[in-house]
Amino acid sequence: MIANKTLLQRKFARIISIFANKASISYEEALGKFYDSKTFTLINEGIADMHCMSDDYLAEELMMEYGFKLVPNSTTPLV
Repeated sequence: MIANKTLLQRKFARIISIFANKASISYEEALGKFYDSKTFTLINEGIADMHCMSDDYLAEELMMEYGFKLVPNSTTPLV
């Protein structure tokens, strides 16, 4: 499914803001990490309908991707 690009941009802004707050990093750093992430690629390409997931869930995915949070049932970050 292909999402509306304007709606995706607004979703990206919300995800970045949540990620910055949860990771205690600047918005600018979160912005850079987001656009370089696997999570962004999956959302942007419409893979597995990731754009349908909640903003909080996707921010948590970024937390795990960048090692700010452990992967469930694991002792190592997902990096």
